[in-house]
Amino acid sequence: MEHTILNDLVSRFPQLAVCKEDVAKAFAILSGSYQNHGKLLVCGNGGSAADAEHIVGELMKGFKSPRHLDVASQSKLKNVDKGLGDLLAKNLQGALPAIALDGHPALSTAYMNDCNPLMCFAQQVNGYGCEGDVLLGISTSGNSQNILYAAVTAKAKGMKVIGLTGAKGSKLSDMADVCICVPETETYKIQELHLPVYHCLCLMLEEEFFGTDK
Repeated sequence: MEHTILNDLVSRFPQLAVCKEDVAKAFAILSGSYQNHGKLLVCGNGGSAADAEHIVGELMKGFKSPRHLDVASQSKLKNVDKGLGDLLAKNLQGALPAIALDGHPALSTAYMNDCNPLMCFAQQVNGYGCEGDVLLGISTSGNSQNILYAAVTAKAKGMKVIGLTGAKGSKLSDMADVCICVPETETYKIQELHLPVYHCLCLMLEEEFFGTDK
């Protein structure tokens, strides 16, 4: 069955029609992981690091929907402390666990100083990642060495790997379980198309898990 949000993406950005099948595959991987209580790890460099943070922001709180807590979760909060719990119950939102690996400056700088700087993302995948989780590697070239190290580590831990790249073939596209290769080759143009792709995925996930406040 065609997904309305995905169809809307292609309607608004016709050039992304070539990515439609891979976006659907990426959604299936992410949805399956979240259904089994998995989490998403996201990494990228430069503008793609900002995209990683952006994605986490859309998943960890309400994006388009309010994501009210269910009655059972609200009751648990109130049972701990009536006053504080009542305020929390009214304000907390449902979240899809996601971590951007570009942050954590103390850890990152310590690892880069003491070990191999290009393996900093891989170290975090090694620490945070569990079987059934997903790694989303964002690289306009698809050949960023630190992203590739992270992808190898993720695969070794039994995680799925999703790539988000440009049109050219790459090591990441060969390694990933699915790679969304937007049809541009210049860095800024690739990044311009990455945003609607990951917004689409975030909207689809929100609808799947929080539509009509499930």
